[in-house]
Amino acid sequence: MSHRSNGLIGVWAESQRQRQRQREAEHRERIQAQREEERLQRAHEREAARLDREQRVAYRQRREAEARRRTEEIEARVAELTGILVAGCGEPAFTAAALRRPEEVEPFQPGHLAHPVFLPDPGQYRFAQGDYERDLRAAQDAEAQRLRQLAAYRQQYEQWAAAQAADIRRHNAEIEEMTDALRRRDPEAVVAYFSAALYASAAWPEEFPHQVSAAYDPGARQLVLAWELPGYDIVPEAKAVRYLPSVDQERETARPAAQRRAVHRDVLAQCVLLVLRDLFAADGFGALESVVVNGFVDDHDPATGHRAEIVLASVTATRPVFAGLRLEQVSAVDCLTDGLGGQLSARPDQLAAVRPGRMPDEVGHGVVSHGGGDDPDLYEMDPVEFEALVAELFRARGMRAVMTTRSNDGGVDVEALDPDPISGGRIIVQVKRYRKTVPPTAVRDLYGTVQGAGANKGVLVTTSGFGPGSYAFANGKPLTLVSGEELVGLLGRHGLRGRLGGAPERSARAAGTADAPPADAATGDHNMLGMSWGGTVALDICALVCRGARVLSDDHFVFYNNPATPDGSVRAVPPAPADKAALRVAFDALPPAADRLVLVAAVDPDINPGADLSGFSDARIRLSDASGAELGQLEVSDGRPGETALVLGSFRRRANGDWDFVLGGQGYREGLEALVEEYGIEVA
Repeated sequence: MSHRSNGLIGVWAESQRQRQRQREAEHRERIQAQREEERLQRAHEREAARLDREQRVAYRQRREAEARRRTEEIEARVAELTGILVAGCGEPAFTAAALRRPEEVEPFQPGHLAHPVFLPDPGQYRFAQGDYERDLRAAQDAEAQRLRQLAAYRQQYEQWAAAQAADIRRHNAEIEEMTDALRRRDPEAVVAYFSAALYASAAWPEEFPHQVSAAYDPGARQLVLAWELPGYDIVPEAKAVRYLPSVDQERETARPAAQRRAVHRDVLAQCVLLVLRDLFAADGFGALESVVVNGFVDDHDPATGHRAEIVLASVTATRPVFAGLRLEQVSAVDCLTDGLGGQLSARPDQLAAVRPGRMPDEVGHGVVSHGGGDDPDLYEMDPVEFEALVAELFRARGMRAVMTTRSNDGGVDVEALDPDPISGGRIIVQVKRYRKTVPPTAVRDLYGTVQGAGANKGVLVTTSGFGPGSYAFANGKPLTLVSGEELVGLLGRHGLRGRLGGAPERSARAAGTADAPPADAATGDHNMLGMSWGGTVALDICALVCRGARVLSDDHFVFYNNPATPDGSVRAVPPAPADKAALRVAFDALPPAADRLVLVAAVDPDINPGADLSGFSDARIRLSDASGAELGQLEVSDGRPGETALVLGSFRRRANGDWDFVLGGQGYREGLEALVEEYGIEVA
C-alpha cells in the first residue's frame, strides 16, 4: 500500500510540476508579448516623433522658401526699375515702316483635306470580289465628300483672303499719306507719329502711366510734350522678407528711406532720357531739331490740396548734344541734370516741383492729348481715381466698399462687404490698370492675400484681360476675374462711366473675327493641354469644337482617326514625359462659331476590351503655354464603374473673348459612340 501511495503522490507531484511549468511558460509569453507591444509602441512613438519633426522641418522650409521667393521678386522689381533705360536702348527704333503691314496673305492650309482617300488594292481581294466592290464604293464616296469639303473650304479662304488683301492695301495707303504729311512737317501728323513711337516701346513696365500731351512747332522743328511719370509708390517699401519660426510669421525688412528716394529719382531721370531716346531714334524724316520734355505726376498739390499735374523733371535737348551721349553707360540723374542741363526734383517723394520748360499749350498749334471723349479712358485714369471708381461700382451694387491706405495695403486696393446673409461676406479687391494680359502670378498672389486676410472672396479687376492659365488657377476657388470689357459693361449698367481707349490684344481673345484667317494653327501662339491619370486602363483623349452642345462638324471632332481640326487650331500631339496624352490648342484661331472646347476620355476597346473607368482616378489636365511653362492644373472627375466614356470638362468662351474652364463629369456606359452622338455626330 505504501509503495502504491508513493506512486500516486509522485504522479500528482509531476502533474503539479507540469502545470506550474505551463503557467510559467504562459506568464513568460505574456511578459514577452507585453514587452513586444511596449517595444512596438515605443517604435511607433519614435516614428511619429520623427515624422512630426520632418513635417515641422518641411513646413519651415516651405515658409523660408516663400520668404526667399518674395525677396527675389522684390529684388527683381528693383532691378527692373533701375534697368529701364538700358532695356529701352536695346529696343529697335520705331519707324514708319513698322506701321506698314506686309502685302501678303497667309497661304491656303487645307489640313487633312489635302490628302486623297486611298482606294482599296484589288490584289488584296482575290477571293472576295463583293467586299472589294463595297470598299471601293465607300472609298469613292469618301473621296467625293473630301473634294466637296475642300472646294467649300477653298471658297471660304479665297473670300477671306480677298478681304484681307483689300484691308492691307487700305491700311498701307493711310500710312503712306501719314508719311507724306511727316515730310511736310504737318503738326498733327508729327504728334501722332511720335506719340505712337512712345507707346510702341516695350521697355516701359506695364503699371507705368502713359499719359501724354504734345504739340509741334514746325518753324523751330521742336516737339514739346508733357509725359506722365510714375509715383513714389512704384519703388517697393520692403527690401527683403524673412520668416520668423518663433512666431510663425513673415516679416518685411523696410527699405531705407534714402535708398528708396534715390531709386525713385533715378527712375524719373531714366524715364525722361528714354522718352528723348525713343523720339530722336524714331525721327527718320528730320522733323526734330530739339525736344522739350516736362515729366509730371498727377497728384494732389501739397500747397493747395487740389489735384494737379506737378512737374518733377524738365529738359530741353537738341539733336547734336543728345547724339553725343552713350546712354547705356551714363548715370541717369547726372546725365539729365549735368549732361543735358535739365531739372530734376530734389525731393520727388514730397512732390517738390521744378520750373517747367516750354509747355504744349505755349506752342501756338493744336495740342494733342492721348485719351478724351465723353467717358473717361480707364487706361489713362489716375490709379487712385481708378480704384475709387471700382469702389464706387461695388457700392452701386449694394455693398459697403472702402479704399485701403496705399502705403500699407498688403496687396488690397479695395475692401468690400456684401451684406447678403447667405452669399455675402468680406471681399478683397485688387485692381490692375494693365494694357497686356494679366499674368497668372497676379491671380495666385490675390488668392494668397484672400487666405491671409481670412476673406470670403477675392475679386481681380483689370483694364486688360486674362489668359487660360489665370482662369485655370481660379477654377474652384473663391475668386472672380473681371476683364476690361466686363468692367465697362458693369459700369454702364450701374450708371457709371468708363471706356477702353484702344483696347489691347489678349492672348486668349475671342477667335474668329474678320481678321482671323481660316488657316492651319500648327504654329504660333497656342497652349498645351497635358492629361494624366492613375490606373493602367488605356484611354483615348478626344476633343470636340462645339457651339453650345453641338459639334461644328464631324471634322471638328479630334480623335485617333482625325488628329486635327481642318484649321489646325486643335491638334493631338505626343505627350510630355509627365503626361499620358496631349492636345495643342490655339484658342485665338478657333472658328468664329465655336464657343466651347469639350475634352473627353474614353476606354480604348482594342487594348482593354471589357474595361471600364473605375480605375480612372487622380486625373488632371496640365495647362502650359507655347514655351512649355506650366500655367496651372485642372482637376477632373474620377471615373465610375460601368462607364466607358467621360466628359472631362470644357473650355468656354466668355462674353469678353477669354476662355474659362468648366468641370465636366457626365459619364456614358455605351462608350465614345454614345457620347459623340449626343453632340450631333452620326455614328454609322
